[in-house]
Amino acid sequence: MERTGTILRGPDFDPVEGRIVVDEDGCIEAIEEASVESDDIILPAFVNAHTHIGDSIAKEAGGGLSLEELVAPPDGLKHRLLRAADREELVGAMARSLSFMQRAGTAACLDFREGDVAGVRLLEDAAEGLEIDAISFARGSVDAMGAGDGFGASGANDSEFDEERAATREAGKPFGIHAGEVDKSDIDPALDLEPDFLVHMVHPEPRHLERVADQEVPIVVCPRSNLVTDVGLSPYEELNERTTLALGTDNVFLNSPSMFREMEFLAKLSALPADEILRMATVNGAEIADLEYGLLEPGREARLLVLDGDSDNLAGARDPVRAVVRRAGVDDVREVVYGADGERVD
Repeated sequence: MERTGTILRGPDFDPVEGRIVVDEDGCIEAIEEASVESDDIILPAFVNAHTHIGDSIAKEAGGGLSLEELVAPPDGLKHRLLRAADREELVGAMARSLSFMQRAGTAACLDFREGDVAGVRLLEDAAEGLEIDAISFARGSVDAMGAGDGFGASGANDSEFDEERAATREAGKPFGIHAGEVDKSDIDPALDLEPDFLVHMVHPEPRHLERVADQEVPIVVCPRSNLVTDVGLSPYEELNERTTLALGTDNVFLNSPSMFREMEFLAKLSALPADEILRMATVNGAEIADLEYGLLEPGREARLLVLDGDSDNLAGARDPVRAVVRRAGVDDVREVVYGADGERVD
């Protein structure tokens, strides 16, 4: 199988006119420079590094509420709505969010799963029949972690999480934890757990930044969510100087799970360059979950996002990387290709 166009190749997303060839095992066999007639832009499909899709049943609920009123366990609005919903409703709503992400070019989402083992099973059922990899960072118990793909802790002020951290390490699974979202109080205890990644980090002090650099712990930032909940915005440039950043859309009931929107928002409120933001939306998130895609290079698993470079929105773009990050949207998606069979998600 092959696709032709302008290919954003490698970790620097160098634009190459030519063709990308996928072998029968679903891996990228070659990227060949050649003169082609296609105006398509081909890039790695996105990895949404932090979602909560369980609250897909209540999009735009809770306007004007504080973060604690919205999501704090056990009685934040989200948790009350989840308890009131039946299983069929939850699975159906989650499946629709996953379907949207898939059509919008997302190959995987790293979902912090409420609901213990049952919550992991909900996500499995919601993802059935879809191509997107819905990765469960379970919470609630060690058993939930065992049923899922890792552990996603709410925050170090909610519990010590020592047992869960030890269990994930023994199981060889990743451990992530929210930190520094509302204030700085939970950052040090989160870092004491030696997590595989942190989420948010809106309020780090200089000493926290140095700890992050020393521990080389990646951070997932969620700028639109932080704006909506009025907790502030992460110091993106300072964090980026010290560690690897990835990008997530957070709660579906607060924001559309569109990586296009998240990239554009971050590009226009920060000084981060477009290629760095595209790395945050692709390979950096993939590396957190040890996924074999996220870059277009020979030997990588093929997860391709093909954009119509001649759409009314993208025609005339002089810099394809900036155009993808700052301008492109769901309407520009021509197809999402998964593996050797060239399965399309139109």
